[in-house]
Amino acid sequence: MALSRFLAAAVVSVVLVSVPALGDEIQDINLQFRKGELAAALDHANRYLAKNPKDAQARFLKGLILADLGKTNDAIEVLSALTGDYPELPEPYNNLAVLYAAQGKYEAARNALEMAIRTHPDYATAHENLGDIYAKMAAIEYDKVQTLDAKNTTAPAKLKLIRNLLGGQAIKSAPKK
Repeated sequence: MALSRFLAAAVVSVVLVSVPALGDEIQDINLQFRKGELAAALDHANRYLAKNPKDAQARFLKGLILADLGKTNDAIEVLSALTGDYPELPEPYNNLAVLYAAQGKYEAARNALEMAIRTHPDYATAHENLGDIYAKMAAIEYDKVQTLDAKNTTAPAKLKLIRNLLGGQAIKSAPKK
């Protein structure tokens, strides 16, 4: 479910192409982002947003840049605000879900993906990511079964199947509150 820079850039391209007259600055920020010039892209995005604070594409790009910089909480803040201002856009919800899943917050990820699907029912990426979230949640539950009932013979096989399905990805449990 990890959103690579290439996939993120492709998503940005789709979002940006949907706008009729795209500003050169947004294209420049996107290019810096795709080249991996993250600090410069963030600085450029911040300067652009100082003049155009409601620009959805620039805000979305800023969220992606922050996520790539490892500033997950800042990225979540930017994308959450974007969903509040533009609830009809599915991409911010999808990207929020990716960030929540990376933190082991699968319920929050599921909720975000369901919102993405509500806004855009044929958004295939959100459907696939939702399937991944359900698989991760199932793995956590099968792992609990092994802890609670050592004699259970079906849970280990199901857990192995899900781990194979997920390509051996580590499954994070939700953080304790």
